[in-house]
Amino acid sequence: MSIFVTHGKVKLALHTLRNGRGRPLLLLHALGEASPPETPDYVAAWPGPVMALDFTGHGQSSIPHGGGYTAEILMGDVDAALAMIGKTTIVGQGLGAYVALLIAGGRPQLVRGAVLCDGSGLTGGGDEPGPVVVRATTERDHAPDPFAQVELAEDLRPSEYAAHFARLAGRSSGIDQPISIVAKTRPDWLTRVLEEPAVVEAPLDEALARYAVVE
Repeated sequence: MSIFVTHGKVKLALHTLRNGRGRPLLLLHALGEASPPETPDYVAAWPGPVMALDFTGHGQSSIPHGGGYTAEILMGDVDAALAMIGKTTIVGQGLGAYVALLIAGGRPQLVRGAVLCDGSGLTGGGDEPGPVVVRATTERDHAPDPFAQVELAEDLRPSEYAAHFARLAGRSSGIDQPISIVAKTRPDWLTRVLEEPAVVEAPLDEALARYAVVE
């Protein structure tokens, strides 16, 4: 089952992959990808419902005019979904992992654990702005939006900025180590985040089992 959530002028596709009782698990996909059509095997052990969100310009969500994509825009996508579904645990892949970190710090009472996994868009544009890359395209009538793929691949990931969100999550969530890193790829921002007391490196199944029992 899929419903649409409004974020500004964008309609976001929010999918229920599996029904159940208890707190849902929300999946955030990688750059240029979309929500899976069914519950992936790697989260099959989650005891409650499993949901997935298509980011702006991806999957079944609408494509805005003129680009202008940032990770913070996608953080707003997740915030709009949380306003509808309430408390949830998040598993993010690639770009979705970075967005999961941001929303864990921005909405620590609603995000009951964030799990950061490998995937496209994990590295981003690094700490410092680089040369401006302009690429023209006329193929924007279907997802993924080419502007999203270009702009989000180069979106900055400042290490101290990322660490700030980890600290916010640790300070206000009430969870011991509310952020778990499963990813093996280690861009600078993720290496810095791992130094925070609120963050732990753990296998996916272990992280999910721990967050499944938090309040």
